[in-house]
Amino acid sequence: MSAETIEAYYRAFNARDYRNMVGLLADGVVHEVNQGPREVGREAFATFLERMDAAYSEQIDGLVVMADDSGLRYAAEFTVMGRYLKADPGFPEARGQHYSLSAGAFFEVRDGVIERVTTYYNLTEWLRQVGAGS
Repeated sequence: MSAETIEAYYRAFNARDYRNMVGLLADGVVHEVNQGPREVGREAFATFLERMDAAYSEQIDGLVVMADDSGLRYAAEFTVMGRYLKADPGFPEARGQHYSLSAGAFFEVRDGVIERVTTYYNLTEWLRQVGAGS
């Protein structure tokens, strides 16, 4: 396992190739959603991707992947370039607003597959960029 798997994960994301993206995940993958619940399993992850794909059009830019000495833990830093297409429940109205956010993710990898994905970004900044409250 190496940083190439994490890079492949984001290449698949950028290509909207969710089948290959999910294929890099363990069956029992733990997905810790920014400001959201912990979800477990490939099926839950695929459902999350479908919901996100309907509401957002995003690309990852400036990806940097870092690894610990054990080769089990990885971190990724990147910029999310996106458009808010359809209102996501609990969030403001979508009007095609563009946004750019610094973000990061942490991964746990075992036996060549991703077992955990934890993603962080500044939700307050995203809300400001999409004009929440205006």
